[in-house]
Amino acid sequence: MSSLNFFPSTLKQAGLRLTPQRIAICKLLSETETHPTATAIFDQIRIQYPSLSLMTVYNTLNALVNLGAVNQLGAAGDDQDHYDGNTAPHINLVCISCHKIVDLTSPYMANLEDEISATSGYKLLGARIMYYGLCPNCRKRFNSNKKE
Repeated sequence: MSSLNFFPSTLKQAGLRLTPQRIAICKLLSETETHPTATAIFDQIRIQYPSLSLMTVYNTLNALVNLGAVNQLGAAGDDQDHYDGNTAPHINLVCISCHKIVDLTSPYMANLEDEISATSGYKLLGARIMYYGLCPNCRKRFNSNKKE
């Protein structure tokens, strides 16, 4: 998970003003273990900041993604982009049934990132490896429905 201090400095670097709404977006991304959509972020933050616009959420997320502070994961089978404030090397496991996304850390990820950086010459800003399947809860539900 990225620290809360990292996100505001990234927004400044992108030329965005540090408004309370943008700081709330950064706080949510730094504290959550889920992988929220822009709409989920908007719904959660507008309770405290009724003047928040969905465009502000998208602009903030785009700035954070473009500077490598947040990963845009794409859809999890629900036709909505999900965002991940954890840019440390890890794997995302996506359930195609309930659309839950879970982080899986692996010591191999750091080694892979080092190898890719060294052999390609790229300054890597992040990585995204996603595996799709059925989570344990959906597998149980699927298997119990099969037996009926």
